[in-house]
Amino acid sequence: RLFTDGLIWALGMRFAIEQINNSSSLLPGITLGYDMYDTCFEPLVALQPSLLFLTRNGTTGIGVLCNYTEYQPRVTAVIGPHKSDLCLVTAKLFSSFLIPQVSYGASSETLSNTELYPSFYRTVPSDKNLVEAMVLLLNQFGWNWIATVASDDEYGRGGQALFLSMASTNNICIAFEGFIPTDLAEPNAKKQLENIIKLINSTQVNVVMLFAHSLPAQALLEHSIRMGLGKKVWIGTEAWLLSDIAASTPNIQSVGTVLGFVMRAGTVPGFQEYVAELFSSVTQEEFCQQSRQLSRLMNAEVLDTHCQQCGNVTLGDIWPMLGVTPVQPVHVAVYSVAHALHRALGCTSKGCPKTPIRSWQLLHFMNTLPFEMNGQSFRFDQSHGTNSGYKLIFWAWRDGTVTYLPVGDYDQSLYIHKSQIQFHTADKKEPTSECFRRCQPGQFRRIKGFNLCCYDCTDCSENTFWSSTDSTSCSPCPRHQWAPARSTRCRDRGERFLFWDEPLAVALVTLMALTAALSCVAALLFLKHLQTPLVQVSGGARSVFALLWLLLQSLSCCLFVGRPSAALCSLQQLCYALCLNGCFSTLVPKALEITLLTEFPRCAPRLLRWVTHGRAWLMVAASIVTQVLLCLCHLRLGPDYLVADYESLPSKVLLVCGTQSWAAFALLHGYNSCLAFACFLCTFMVQTPARRYNVARGITFATLIYFIIWIVFVVVFATLRTIFRPVTQICTILATTLGILASYFVPKCYILVFRPDLNTGDYCQNPSEEQPEVDRQ
Repeated sequence: RLFTDGLIWALGMRFAIEQINNSSSLLPGITLGYDMYDTCFEPLVALQPSLLFLTRNGTTGIGVLCNYTEYQPRVTAVIGPHKSDLCLVTAKLFSSFLIPQVSYGASSETLSNTELYPSFYRTVPSDKNLVEAMVLLLNQFGWNWIATVASDDEYGRGGQALFLSMASTNNICIAFEGFIPTDLAEPNAKKQLENIIKLINSTQVNVVMLFAHSLPAQALLEHSIRMGLGKKVWIGTEAWLLSDIAASTPNIQSVGTVLGFVMRAGTVPGFQEYVAELFSSVTQEEFCQQSRQLSRLMNAEVLDTHCQQCGNVTLGDIWPMLGVTPVQPVHVAVYSVAHALHRALGCTSKGCPKTPIRSWQLLHFMNTLPFEMNGQSFRFDQSHGTNSGYKLIFWAWRDGTVTYLPVGDYDQSLYIHKSQIQFHTADKKEPTSECFRRCQPGQFRRIKGFNLCCYDCTDCSENTFWSSTDSTSCSPCPRHQWAPARSTRCRDRGERFLFWDEPLAVALVTLMALTAALSCVAALLFLKHLQTPLVQVSGGARSVFALLWLLLQSLSCCLFVGRPSAALCSLQQLCYALCLNGCFSTLVPKALEITLLTEFPRCAPRLLRWVTHGRAWLMVAASIVTQVLLCLCHLRLGPDYLVADYESLPSKVLLVCGTQSWAAFALLHGYNSCLAFACFLCTFMVQTPARRYNVARGITFATLIYFIIWIVFVVVFATLRTIFRPVTQICTILATTLGILASYFVPKCYILVFRPDLNTGDYCQNPSEEQPEVDRQ
């Protein structure tokens, strides 16, 4: 097959040259001559005629000069060779002399470097375009877990390296990469091929990318069949895909599905007829005489150019391959040089000037101007190549014979006729080949096992979001934002506090209103019966004053509802402490009065005037002033402040008032506790004679309730940092207020309203008006 392809390309060159020489418009008056050599696909063989081409015209020596501007080599331009590794050797030679070299098959991306190879051109796309098409093919079928195998030569290594670099940026993971040895006759080559098959099998991939020429590809496919690899999807390149060497491998149908890209090339009109006519003339005596005469003219000492196999080739040997082997790239290569000569010489329709042309003078015209051939326009791009696009072909088997069925096209974008591809699977649909499934939005890839290309899809947790397809972790949201589980973006946090319209706040405000109303009714009732014995024994106007403070204390609950602010936070504790002090300060004179009469009767006449009547008000005022001073100290030492808590709630920021200084908090509320404790000590042991109203009992229960509420409150309040923190404060305020009302004021209101008969001087006699027991004795 290799010899057949080479012969067809040689015939294509000769056909193009004869067309140009017979043309009256392209190079009129000029006949192109040519030397044609077989490279045998070996670098050393290709190097020999290359050195001959570089010799000074008319000699067999190469001039070693500093300036080759006027140097005239044996040839003006070079067509070929076909393989990339051969071109990498010859292109450096020809670039040194700036001799145009146009290859019709070398696709290595290395040759796109115009600084290293300024005079190298090609009429096929580079491997970079091919790899881009392959990556698109894999992405369309969702294959992201594949193996790549390449022949250990420039074509295979370069193609595989390009593919690996592009695959890593397109979510394609490589399970295995291997190389087929160049010399298949080596004793170690068989073992290397077997190892490749075993490793492909162990990775459990269903897609194998094969960059190789026909002989290495055939060797790999043969070993995969012999070792029972199992059916795979083989994605190939033109180098082996159209080769009858690979397609004729025994039992080749068992390898699975074969897909690949071949260059989109047009037909060359008249070429098949030309080949048929040429082979028919070979049998004629006239052709043989001309051939012998030409052979005598050749200098056999310089380079043996005789073809040893040409006499054994018939038209039947090459005819099946005429429709498969692309000839257009060869045709375009020859015509590109001819058009450059046409422009460099300044040819017209009448003829071409007989002026000498140096090789380097052709480069400008090859770089800049397009040329026409068979109605198509061609031009070299910036990397000195042509990109005619690709066809996606599928090996379709019909009666045991392979048919190259076109199933797609690639030209910057890929279009596939998927319905025309019958895969080797039971349902004829494409198999899956992935180590990890495609993660859904909001999921990240968690590495599974030891292979970095294997993943499990894991949902992003709360307050993290999925940032990109390739993420191996979720990104945390900024502090002021949040995200639910499996989210693709963060959302702004809402604010959470005790809203006025939420049911709990409505219930608390309703209870507050009832407590305030109860305090107000009690105050009005006491004010109405201010001069009655019961009100007088309870403290008189001081009781009304206490009820007004309880009213304000109830209303202070409004400071804890709604959006908190720094000012509100600093006022909350101050208002509560001050209002409670206003109430307790009125109870202290009464408690001291009772304890003087009951516990210190001998001192009572002398000291009672300091805790009764007008001086009792001085004591109340002093207590309130003291509490005001403590409030100022609280503001100085560390008032409560607004806290934006981003941790307690997943989707909202909790706005609460935090305690800045527990020492200042204790100082603020400790004074009221001291007053309550003093009242409790003064009254809890007092005994009242029968059928007399016990004023001390109300104070005892009021302070006792206060202590119980505050023990529970401090424990809860110190550890709580949720929306229930202000709720706890409100409940404490209302419970304290209701406790004082229920234990001290409500029983008196009951007597005033429902038992006025008890509101008498005998039943409600003021303790200070009683005679001490020692005096009666």
